[in-house]
Amino acid sequence: MTQSAVSKQISQLEVLLRNPLFTRVRRRLQLTPAGSIYQAEVRDILNQVDMASRYVLTYGGETHVLTIGAQPTFASAWLIPRLNSFMSAYPDIQLRVRSETWPFDLMQQKIDISLFFGHGTLPGALCEALFEAEVVPVCAPNYLPWGRVSSLQALSEQVLIQCATRPEAWHDYFSRQQFQSDRSYTGPRFDTFTMCARAAESGCGIALTPRMLVERELNEGRLVIPWSYVSPSDGAYYVAYAEHAAQEPKIKHFVAWILQQAQERRRNDAILSASMKKSTD
Repeated sequence: MTQSAVSKQISQLEVLLRNPLFTRVRRRLQLTPAGSIYQAEVRDILNQVDMASRYVLTYGGETHVLTIGAQPTFASAWLIPRLNSFMSAYPDIQLRVRSETWPFDLMQQKIDISLFFGHGTLPGALCEALFEAEVVPVCAPNYLPWGRVSSLQALSEQVLIQCATRPEAWHDYFSRQQFQSDRSYTGPRFDTFTMCARAAESGCGIALTPRMLVERELNEGRLVIPWSYVSPSDGAYYVAYAEHAAQEPKIKHFVAWILQQAQERRRNDAILSASMKKSTD
């Protein structure tokens, strides 16, 4: 557009808004207070239009976009390391992975697939169980002498790292062993299991986390289990999708794939449990 065309558009906009948007100061244009307010409001709208346009551009030819919502630690520790096999099997499906601490609402947040921990209920969705998640305490190898505590009392006296999404975790862990501690809710608090695990790895205390989410750290020796009791899961991980979209190919393919991944996970867990039981016997 030419300079005169721009000036005309601005004049028409100012007439429409009944407020001047610019003022000339020393031969330069500056925003008026009304112009600054309008700029801030319009910028968000234009950014949203830009994002929507780029998102629509991903739909082309045989390409289909699959939007997945997952809780942060589950996404980074379990889902993402396995996604390459899905991408290799279905190259025409373009993945978009989002993370939130709390389960995604499929309808409100325009998610195709939601992966969450809970009890199998999500508004407007079909939910299929993947696996449970046993909970263990973890800490840095040098945090404790010999990397272990001698008793539940000794464990309760350590710095207990708290996860904001599971505020009852330590209380439940002790209660299942018929032990009462007045320090179950005391300790540094972090939003996600990833943050809790990093804090434990850095020597900040002992974190209580699903074992499946720290397997790499345990295998590499960056974390150890200081007390051998494994707490049963108080829920399970689920894959959820809208009932009306159940027959969409991209959703059918992903659900079938992740259910297969979950089956392999359960089989590996059974082998591990049998091995641990045999070594104990």
